[in-house]
Amino acid sequence: MKIINGKKIADKILDNLKKEIKRKNIKPCLAVILVGKDLASEAYVDIKKKIAKEIGIEFRRITIPEQTSEEEIIKTVKICDRDKKIHGIIVQMPLPKGISSDKVIQVISPNKDVDGFVKGSHFKSPFINAILRVLDEIGEELENKKIIALVNSNIFGKALQTEIKAEYLIGFCSEFVDDLKQADIIISALGQPNIIKGNMIKQGVILIDGGISKVDNKIVGDIDRKSVREKASWLTPVPGGLGPLTVAFLLKNVVLTQVRDSTSQA
Repeated sequence: MKIINGKKIADKILDNLKKEIKRKNIKPCLAVILVGKDLASEAYVDIKKKIAKEIGIEFRRITIPEQTSEEEIIKTVKICDRDKKIHGIIVQMPLPKGISSDKVIQVISPNKDVDGFVKGSHFKSPFINAILRVLDEIGEELENKKIIALVNSNIFGKALQTEIKAEYLIGFCSEFVDDLKQADIIISALGQPNIIKGNMIKQGVILIDGGISKVDNKIVGDIDRKSVREKASWLTPVPGGLGPLTVAFLLKNVVLTQVRDSTSQA
């Protein structure tokens, strides 16, 4: 099994962004709206904040209590959207039960939707860009490949289905195992530690692990690395795989938004 070093690739992207911010003397700002106290989501947000600040992007974290109504969440998103000092907005997924992710996300203007989920968005999803970059690195063509994505959000699933023709499954349960055994490429973004085992996959499968969980203060992915070692041909590890790349492409979108704003005002 070969390992993709996503951090190494991401570091090159981030270094170029840092130079671009300094060279163009711009001050990009990213606002992240976090609803509730999901541990995996908090970990994602902390990572984004750290890296954003390292390369010169202002980071605003807006935390909303889990019991907040959908109407109030939408109101918060609209306030951020109207703020001219904010160039990119993301709503951290998943949202609490009973809240429509689609309704909340669609409030964001296409030119500030750096996650690439709004209809008519000016940007492609960083998560999808990261996946495509990984597949490009290993020289894998998508044509005639059976791709299955395990996700915890319809928004992620629909985006993957549209961009890379992936079948997507919400959540995880025993009846999915037969589907996984047929897959040439498995993309997982569940946030369920080590849920995918070696006996669930076929020989030679490519595993792209986009999950993140904390177990005993350690970051782990959805894929049980030890048990898939003898079957998988490639694996993006957690940490150090898809996560750094996704963050790098997200911040690239934020910088691009600010660059476009500066150009339009010139």
